[in-house]
Amino acid sequence: MARGVNKVILVGNLGQDPELNYTNSGTAVCNMRIATSDSYTNRDGERVDTTEWHDVVAWARLGETCGEYLSKGRQIYVEGSLQTRSWEDRDGNKRYSTEVKAREVVFLSGDGQGARQGRGQNRGGRGGGDGMNQDQGPGGFDQSRQPRKGSQQGGGGGQQQQGDSFEPDDDLPF
Repeated sequence: MARGVNKVILVGNLGQDPELNYTNSGTAVCNMRIATSDSYTNRDGERVDTTEWHDVVAWARLGETCGEYLSKGRQIYVEGSLQTRSWEDRDGNKRYSTEVKAREVVFLSGDGQGARQGRGQNRGGRGGGDGMNQDQGPGGFDQSRQPRKGSQQGGGGGQQQQGDSFEPDDDLPF
């Protein structure tokens, strides 16, 4: 029997500055709100613009990088999976929240940061990259892992950095 697929790809703008916090064990967690926009023409021939808001969470070093370099209005590419959490509120009611657990974040629009933009990418530690594995989640992050010798900071070839320019790979879906 085949396994399911849980993959989300978003390109949108941050609606507010990211919120960077740390768990009791010292693991970074960065919460972000991303707006994606779409438009269509209704029956009357009028253009209708719609905006959808997404909650995104980035853990460990990826979260620290997002918290350090991103700000309200920045356009970003996020790749990850949907994750639903549940908890009880103060009144004892069961509450649910669905968010995107980011595995990769690419900073798209610039705000004068230049070469720093490529540092937010994390390809999950497979086949190179910076040695971080977001699939392990907040409890399983191994901070002792180091980048492989000869690998670039920011992901195994996912981006090219030359001076102050930023160019995404051709395999991006846009």
